[in-house]
Amino acid sequence: MNDKVTLTIDGIKIQAAADATILDAARANSIDIPTLCHDSRVETYGACGLCVVEAENSPKLMRACATKVREGMVINTHTPRVISSRKIALELLLSDHDGDCRPPCALNCPAGTDCQGYVGLIANGEYKLAVKLIKEKIPIPASIGRVCPHPCETACRRKHVEEPVSIAWLKSFAADMDMSSGDAYVPEIKPDTGKTVSIIGGGPGGLSVAFFLRAMGHSVKIYDKMPQMGGMLRYGIPQYRLPKDVLDKEIAAIEDMGVELINNYKIGRDISLEQIKANSHAVVVANGAWLSGSMGVKGEDLLGVIGGIDFLREVSLGNPPEIGDRVAVCGGGNTAMDACRTAVRLGAKEVYIVYRRTKSEMPAAIEEIDEAEEEGVIFKYLTNPDEILSENGKVYGMRLQVMELGEPDASGRRSPVPVEGEFEELELDTVIMAIGQKNDNNGFEILEKTRRGTIVADENSFRTSVEGIFAIGDSTNGGASIAIAAIGEAQKASLVINSYLNGKTVGYKKDYVVEKTVTAEDFADREKVSREKMPKLSPEERKHNFNEIVFGYTEEAAQKEAARCLECGCHDYYQCKLYNYANKYDVNPARFKGEKVIRYHGNSNEFIERNPDKCVLCGLCVRACTEVMDITAIGLMDRGFNTTVSPEFNLPLDKTNCNACGLCVRMCPTGALQEKTLLRKQVPVKETIKNITCNLCDKKCTLALSYVGDRLLRVMPDDEGSLKCHLGREELIKRIKESV
Repeated sequence: MNDKVTLTIDGIKIQAAADATILDAARANSIDIPTLCHDSRVETYGACGLCVVEAENSPKLMRACATKVREGMVINTHTPRVISSRKIALELLLSDHDGDCRPPCALNCPAGTDCQGYVGLIANGEYKLAVKLIKEKIPIPASIGRVCPHPCETACRRKHVEEPVSIAWLKSFAADMDMSSGDAYVPEIKPDTGKTVSIIGGGPGGLSVAFFLRAMGHSVKIYDKMPQMGGMLRYGIPQYRLPKDVLDKEIAAIEDMGVELINNYKIGRDISLEQIKANSHAVVVANGAWLSGSMGVKGEDLLGVIGGIDFLREVSLGNPPEIGDRVAVCGGGNTAMDACRTAVRLGAKEVYIVYRRTKSEMPAAIEEIDEAEEEGVIFKYLTNPDEILSENGKVYGMRLQVMELGEPDASGRRSPVPVEGEFEELELDTVIMAIGQKNDNNGFEILEKTRRGTIVADENSFRTSVEGIFAIGDSTNGGASIAIAAIGEAQKASLVINSYLNGKTVGYKKDYVVEKTVTAEDFADREKVSREKMPKLSPEERKHNFNEIVFGYTEEAAQKEAARCLECGCHDYYQCKLYNYANKYDVNPARFKGEKVIRYHGNSNEFIERNPDKCVLCGLCVRACTEVMDITAIGLMDRGFNTTVSPEFNLPLDKTNCNACGLCVRMCPTGALQEKTLLRKQVPVKETIKNITCNLCDKKCTLALSYVGDRLLRVMPDDEGSLKCHLGREELIKRIKESV
């Protein structure tokens, strides 16, 4: 009797056992059919609906996990009808799926850095691994950690307890530890591809895209018009915030990867953009925004008026301009803070910030504002330059229009409105205009520009109007932004450029993630732990020199600060099937949006964290507990939309016969069940798994023993095994513990 049948799946003729399912046959022949609820260790359930396929001459879609193969079947797994059905199934599941795929810190980092991941590694003293993780997104972390305005911290949920985690300082701490270790992390560089990429601009964006493309094996050259690489990190950030020896070390590490650095080389003067393009397989324009913006105020062209970017650049080059004793800086951003604090260090006796709104609307980082105040800068809020006053062609003062706040503008900030007839006057020697930046487009005429003069670049592919030329950073689209934004674009653009060099341009697409809304009430039970303060020079010490004002964290302080992380993001993010399928099928759950059922969370135990709001009712955990482990610690409760997986009577797992084997966790496809993290203790501990062969009877089962230190936590079957011991679980575990 022939126990084989022949069928065709996706045009491939295969043979399968007569009692096999379509899913079995497909997997045996490396044909992927998605499923959330199927596992070979338990009986078929058919709950998720993702494994549907289409059979010729059949009006209905079939569930591959539950449909037996038949002779002559012709199965198609990716027809439009199948894809549509899977997409709807996923969207329905996600419409009641609540949780955090990624923590808010990572979602709000323009570079998409895994902040939670590297903070956790620092908490455990794993600095090398932390830097490796950071450099997957940020090639110059010691520099960026010092200067980033850290939108990650603004989003950090620890603020609902007391203060956000000091994510940026932890980044620079880990990077500093790595650089001083004598064995600094270097990414693996793939074999040479024979493709050459030319990058114009050696700032944070240009350096980063060079780092990523070189690691992919491409030959990379950076052309920069300035004497040294670094862009605005070198020429726009003062030494007291970012010591240039730190920047130099990070640039040297990129050069050591094989990136060629060419300085004092200006496009349009030393070489044309067309010539660079002709000698490259791809070109990346990352030339930044080097011109200071203007306000259109009368007297702006007087001697003694200087742009904020121009002022900081000249100081960095060692050519500080004569500014006199009285200086006013117009603007409220971080450039304005850098300019006013630099003026203090150059010896000005009176330094003013002129800003048309109030302190609460100021875009500069609050710590920068506070430190400027500590150094004696005088803030003239609700004032705006009306006219710069002159005497013999030179600045001698400025008339200020008094303002008041009106209705909110498009950004949500209240608009400043002039108070009719009310003015102030300041006696001044220098006025610094720190109110924005714009492009220098000389040499880039062949590229299409926006109305504001920035380079037009597609937001998904970073392609410009000229084939083979890509553009990122401050010189594109919306104009100047923060350094981490340019680095984020560099990482995404490198993936696109790599695909272009391989013959097919694949645009960047933002992943779909589930985000959870929380309030302070959700963290009311958390212990308040003060943020570790960054030790720094006193205002009196620091305002007379350009020495770095912070000392950095000690290891003890860094680990203590990192341990404050609430670990918001899903620990199963990288393995989550639901997340992977959601992005593969380009879901839009909003079309099924409705009220989500918020379920009871209070029945976890010491080792297993249960989050029923993430559960998609696939049933794997229940079946694993019942069929594989023969325990039945959990089951399905209630009906309809209120159905949930729970121990009986909502008891804590500790009050059931659950032995914390962890099999349910390993089978869960969504992160609804997770191992509780053991790495955030004040004294870091690690869990280790030892595999053994049980010799208590002749079956010789393979078991996994879970330890913390010398303490045996639990006994589990290995990933492919089942534990149905004739001794009974309690007796087995007792004997195992006695024997080891």
